[in-house]
Amino acid sequence: MERKIAVMGGTGIEIEGEALSIDTHYGMVTPRLTRLGGVDVLFIPRHGEGHLPPHRVNYRALLMAAKMWGASRVISTNTVGTMSWHPVGSFVLPRDFVEFTGSRPSTFFEEEAVHVDLTVPYCPEVISAIEAGAKAAGAEVYEGIYVCTEGPHLESPAQIRMLRRFGDVVGMTGYPEVALARELEICYASICTVTNPAAGMRRDAMSAGEITGEMAKSADLLREIIEGAASKMPEERSCRCGSALAEARL
Repeated sequence: MERKIAVMGGTGIEIEGEALSIDTHYGMVTPRLTRLGGVDVLFIPRHGEGHLPPHRVNYRALLMAAKMWGASRVISTNTVGTMSWHPVGSFVLPRDFVEFTGSRPSTFFEEEAVHVDLTVPYCPEVISAIEAGAKAAGAEVYEGIYVCTEGPHLESPAQIRMLRRFGDVVGMTGYPEVALARELEICYASICTVTNPAAGMRRDAMSAGEITGEMAKSADLLREIIEGAASKMPEERSCRCGSALAEARL
C-alpha cells in the first residue's frame, strides 16, 4: 500500500492506462491506472481533456482523488521557464517555493484553523527517488526554488526581473498542490521540465506552441525518470509528511 504513487501530469506528458472515475467532495476526477517500475501508479492529467488554464484547475479535487485511491506519494510534473540559465530540456527539482497566486483555493480546512508546517515543503524521500530515476535515465537535473504565478499570461520582463530575487524557475501549477498534499499527509515532490528562458532572458520570445514543442521533446525522458523513481521509492515512509496534521491544529 505504501508504494501506491500518483503522478500529477502537466502539459506535454501522457501515460496510458485503465480509465477510472473518482468522485470527490470537490468534483469528479478521471485518472488512469497503470503500473510503472513494478508499482501501481495513478496518472492524473492536471488540466483535463479540455486543458484548463492553470488558475482554473481543480487542485483540491485532484489531490483528494489521489488520497481516496490510496496514494501515499505524489510525483508532480511541471513545465517552467528558467530565470537562472538552466538549459532548455533540463530538469529542476524544487526544494522550496514562493507563490504569487490569488484566486485558487489553497486549503481543505475552510472552517478550521489548520497550519501545516512547510519548513521542508517537498518530501526528501520522493526527491531522492526522482534523483535516482534521473541518474539512471542519464538526465540533467538541477535544484532550485520554484516561483508560482497566477497566469494564464506569461510574465513580463519586469516581472521576471523581480521574481529572480525570489527563485530560479517560474511556472503556474506548482501551488497550491504542494500545500494541499501536506494537508492530506501525502509525500509530494515535483520534477520541472525547463521549456524556455523566462521573459527578457533572451532577445526573442518563445510562443506557447514553441514551449509545448520543447516539452514534447522531453516527454519520453520524463516518463523514464518517473518509472525509475517509482521503482526506487522505499516501501515504508520514514519522513514526517505522514504526520503533518499532528501539531497543525490550533
